[in-house]
Amino acid sequence: MSKLLHIGFGNIVNVDKIISIVSPEAAPIKRLVQKAKEDGTSIDATQGRKTKSVIVMENGMVVLSALLPETIALRTQTETESIADET
Repeated sequence: MSKLLHIGFGNIVNVDKIISIVSPEAAPIKRLVQKAKEDGTSIDATQGRKTKSVIVMENGMVVLSALLPETIALRTQTETESIADET
């Protein structure tokens, strides 16, 4: 069973497919996001708000979220712990 993670505004990603959750402030991440937008491999889940985190997925997709990386990471840990408690 895949674990799903709410990343804001009703958008959900598969936790098992996440490689990293990073802040969009660093220049290499800005370049990564720009290239993903050009290549059509980005998903903007910010609903028009400022991008506060970039989620890099296994398949090369880049997901933009308006939630802070710390918030998403905390939700990831909480989701993982709740799944572990159920088994």
